[in-house]
Amino acid sequence: MATIKAGIIGGAGYTGGELIRLLIHHPAVNISFIHSRSNVGKPVHSVHQDLIGDTDLVFTGDLSDDIDVLFLCLGHGESTKFLKENKVAAHVRIIDLANDFRLQKDAQFGDRTFVYGLPELNREKINSAQNIANPGCFATTIQLGLLPLAKAGLLGDIYTTGITGSTGAGQSLSATSHFSWRANNIQAYKTLTHQHGGEIGESLMQLQGKGGADLHFVPWRGDFTRGIFVSSTIDCALSLEELYTLYTEFYNGHPFTHVSKEPVFLKQVVNTNKCVIQLEKAGSKLVVHSAADNLLKGASGQAVQNMNLLFGLPETSGLLLKPLAF
Repeated sequence: MATIKAGIIGGAGYTGGELIRLLIHHPAVNISFIHSRSNVGKPVHSVHQDLIGDTDLVFTGDLSDDIDVLFLCLGHGESTKFLKENKVAAHVRIIDLANDFRLQKDAQFGDRTFVYGLPELNREKINSAQNIANPGCFATTIQLGLLPLAKAGLLGDIYTTGITGSTGAGQSLSATSHFSWRANNIQAYKTLTHQHGGEIGESLMQLQGKGGADLHFVPWRGDFTRGIFVSSTIDCALSLEELYTLYTEFYNGHPFTHVSKEPVFLKQVVNTNKCVIQLEKAGSKLVVHSAADNLLKGASGQAVQNMNLLFGLPETSGLLLKPLAF
């Protein structure tokens, strides 16, 4: 198996840390450098302390074109700024974990075209792409719950609630990410205006066409560190048996998305690249539950999944992770 040389920009944050954890044990990857403007010269394990004994890498402020793929683990809007200020060689493939290139209107940046990196939707496009816009965490979890319905043309008004852990807010402290605020507390935020709505709408339109699907999303801040649990309610005339057949056929051959007839919960998916989906029905109302790890399937794990597809590797390489369970 050929070795892929990888560079990481923004390696000190949560998504950067998860990416390092995955890549240092990936059978086909060698990390060439990990860039961090605020930690130059420090051992990586001085920031990501769980990595002591796993890597001797040191944060750098320098860049190199002697790589095959560059991961951008920066804040939203920072990827565009970085690429304007730093020339990246044309042969280097870019996987951006921010929201800079996810929408179709933003997918072209100079000579680079970014493909929306949701493998369950765009696997063939990803296989032949040069650059990937990694989906958002809420967007991934919501879309995986809805894509089979969109393909069948069954979506109308969608009422979605979702709760996420504190790591979804990033590593920088804010009033709502302090332990004293989060503990024993929840809060709705960005009601009906969440930034992931645009990418979700484009994906649903890609399968169902214009009109029909209309998402009404209320996100919640949870009092736990990681994971996303989403419930989407729609009107649907199909029986539960018909719906389970629809879902299992849609996700057949996709190794990380699983359909369950048992109640799903966060501990099934935290520390994995899985999304687990369950369906419930009462009368004409269908509720789709979906759960995923916001830092893995919702960010760094999906980025590695996309890298595997870009370079013709088995999709599951470096991602066969076990949940913590307790």
